[in-house]
Amino acid sequence: MNRPDFVTTRRSLLTAAASMVVAPYVRSESKTAPEFHGQVVGHGGFQYRVDKLWSKADPATHPVKDCHEMVQASDGRLFLLTNQAKNNVLIYDVAGALLGAWTIGFRGAHGLTLHREAGGKEFLYITDASAGRVVKTTLEGEIVLEIEPPTKLGQYSERESFNPTETAIGPNGDIYIADGYGSQWISRYDKSGKFISKFGGKSTQPINGGKFMQAHGVALDTRGPEPLLVCTERIRNEFNWFTLEGQHVRGVYLPGAYVSRPVIAGRYLYSGVCFGAKPDDYRMWQGRGFVTILDDKDQVVSNPGGLAPVYEGGRLKVMLQDRPVFNNCHDVCVDSAGDLYVCQWNSGNVYPYKLHREA
Repeated sequence: MNRPDFVTTRRSLLTAAASMVVAPYVRSESKTAPEFHGQVVGHGGFQYRVDKLWSKADPATHPVKDCHEMVQASDGRLFLLTNQAKNNVLIYDVAGALLGAWTIGFRGAHGLTLHREAGGKEFLYITDASAGRVVKTTLEGEIVLEIEPPTKLGQYSERESFNPTETAIGPNGDIYIADGYGSQWISRYDKSGKFISKFGGKSTQPINGGKFMQAHGVALDTRGPEPLLVCTERIRNEFNWFTLEGQHVRGVYLPGAYVSRPVIAGRYLYSGVCFGAKPDDYRMWQGRGFVTILDDKDQVVSNPGGLAPVYEGGRLKVMLQDRPVFNNCHDVCVDSAGDLYVCQWNSGNVYPYKLHREA
């Protein structure tokens, strides 16, 4: 695992955590344009022009609360998940026009996964972290499957809670559920919703491969010879990879970055950094978010909104926000053209920002 050898520093950090201006984009010089609109962020071959005015949704008719996650269907439509119970899902085209909306009444809607089944039909998996619910829906919002919580199946102890934050779908249709706001298990069900097994669980130690302090996200990673699950360990600033049976394979340490779910696109892993560190204080700070991008060698190649990644002696130095383009980045969607859409938590009810690929 790529990590510095300062366990004591990390222990203090974890204890505390738990308690380029360039040519303007359209309207960026206008007094009505938001700050940083039109600026370029990122590094190397991953630079993007910030478009804070992308969404054409009307807040009066389609308000949002927290924009938690977004995915793109095969027909190009973008599906945004929000915990605004009046409209859990907003549907966009890539130009920002609102194409539709629907709700299933989730007040804690948090995780959104799109899965294309054999035959080509696509479905959404949605978690409600506050209500402990996981459902499978059509793209039109019809619930076709609801997962029985492990707490009701005798798979949790009486003192363990179930507050699911994310799902991933395996190659055979198995459903993996990350209990990131609950008891930190990754539960595995078959495609019909029958419980199979679980792995992980809670650990408060600073280094503990295979257990979690906050298993915030999970995704299927098919970039290697065998498919793996990659899980977020937000509090420890890590991503960890597991076999589909739950055996720990490897991890990568991203000092200073309290990452959200992993998003795999091509050879790269993208993630929103929801909370960030300060130069002299590595605790979780709101309003310090940015985006981070890793290659298939687990090396950070760009931090849009953050400082450029720096490695010394093979070790990644603490990553920090460069300027407050973003507040709290909860998710990144990568579209078919390589543009990004950044969803934010607790950031003034803003719609997603689009990052247009420049390089």
